[in-house]
Amino acid sequence: MSRFEVLLLGIGAALPDRGRHPSAQVLRYEECFYLIDCGEGTQMRLSDCKAPKQKLNQIFISHLHGDHVYGLIGLLTSYTLFNRQTPLDIFAPEGLEEMIAVQLRWSRCALSYPVAYHVIDTERHCLLFEDKYLQVYSLPLSHRIPTSGFLFCEKPRPLNIRAEKIEEYALDFTQIKQAKAGQDVVLSDGRLILHTELTHPPASLRRYAYCSDTAFDERLPGLIQGVDLLYHESTFDNSHEMEASISRHSTAAQAAEIARRADAKQLLLGHFSPRYPDEGLLEAEARVVFTDSTAGREGRWYPVGGGL
Repeated sequence: MSRFEVLLLGIGAALPDRGRHPSAQVLRYEECFYLIDCGEGTQMRLSDCKAPKQKLNQIFISHLHGDHVYGLIGLLTSYTLFNRQTPLDIFAPEGLEEMIAVQLRWSRCALSYPVAYHVIDTERHCLLFEDKYLQVYSLPLSHRIPTSGFLFCEKPRPLNIRAEKIEEYALDFTQIKQAKAGQDVVLSDGRLILHTELTHPPASLRRYAYCSDTAFDERLPGLIQGVDLLYHESTFDNSHEMEASISRHSTAAQAAEIARRADAKQLLLGHFSPRYPDEGLLEAEARVVFTDSTAGREGRWYPVGGGL
């Protein structure tokens, strides 16, 4: 099975504090790497975690609050110091290009590589990006400023050929390709062999959802139904539910309720307030609602599909 996993670089809310860093993640599919949010110090976290920063060609920014974006200018200018030439795609709500342009202008810095800014309509669930491995969709979230989550979906794969059938029917390359594409095969003697006899289905397609920052949002479960791994912010515990509502954040129990309604396979909690030196309280509250809840740990890779 293809390697599909997420590295948590930062799981803190608002401030770098108590050994936590602001929001940032790296999603890996085989040898492709995608950056999700870029809080203060992200490039240092990439180095600390030995993540290949030069392989990042797509960056997805959920919203323009500092703890999700203030590390971006440093990363972009560092790429220029390394004379990067590879184009970079950045997906973000409206305003990010202007923020970066101001900083580049007043620091008199010209990037050595092209950057394409793609503005996200944060009110729509739509396809943002795709390559040969993944499709990435926006997820409308409910925060104090325009905010989008992201749904990373594995693209359909060809059927798997049954090795014993290659020898049994003396299949050539063209016939194998036809069967894997779901086409029936005509042998040299005129016999028609159904592709269902020659192949077996690939493993089920995996999906990863990133939802930060957001208040409890009843739209989400329908958009991520059956997701393999859900990362959902859990800034507060139950005793601060009112504060969560005012600040448009979520409690751990609310994150778990989203996971339960979505029939998610696993819930990964993050974006913890500095008031919690230990995430154990938040994890325990989430598990009351959704058993397969885990408090995220910085510097750890988590598989998309399979246990945590």
